[in-house]
Amino acid sequence: MKLITIAGPPSAGKTSVILRAAEHLSAKNRKIGILKFDALATADHLLYQKAGLPVQYGLSGGLCPDHYFISNIETGFLWGVQQQFDYLISESAGLCNRCSPYITGFLAISVVDSLSGAHTPKKTGPMLKFADIVVITKSDIVSQAEREVFAFHVRLANPIAMILFVNGITGQGAFGLSKCIEQAPESIAISGETMRFTMPSSLCTYCTGETSIGEQFCRGNLRKMRIAE
Repeated sequence: MKLITIAGPPSAGKTSVILRAAEHLSAKNRKIGILKFDALATADHLLYQKAGLPVQYGLSGGLCPDHYFISNIETGFLWGVQQQFDYLISESAGLCNRCSPYITGFLAISVVDSLSGAHTPKKTGPMLKFADIVVITKSDIVSQAEREVFAFHVRLANPIAMILFVNGITGQGAFGLSKCIEQAPESIAISGETMRFTMPSSLCTYCTGETSIGEQFCRGNLRKMRIAE
């Protein structure tokens, strides 16, 4: 089975991109499963079901969605093996720009929205920097100059990634993405594999439920901002 992790900011078009790429893979009689991770709520699993794609989804609730993803991906992987999928596509919530849900040795795809601003690639952090492929969506809505500037900033943030433009509505560019997915490495197990980037190292009283504001209430691994005089 081939595990593919797709991450990106909310509303970047991850689900639409996956559905369009899955159309090309399904046309070759490939069996595809979907793992959908989100924070508080999701209806995307209904779209996958409507497309005839088996899907499992989980909500992180009060936990960091990327921590939730990495602590549950093995369970999802075993489900995919049991179902004998050719491809298991994991869609991460990707809400923390400090995190990266990617796993060493597995295809990692970042989806970014060209309408989000030219400097967004730099702000997206490890979620974009450590991706193998960066998919840029909604580029049909911006000018050619804006499209090229956005791609330039993606290249600055991740010099080695392949950049693809995919339209989640028309499907333009999805065939190229499906060919990249076909070339992803295979694996029979995920236990013992490593993440490409560490999760945030902070652990403080707010992490464990404290709500009161003030230095007397906050303990742990913290970083204080420096106020210029």
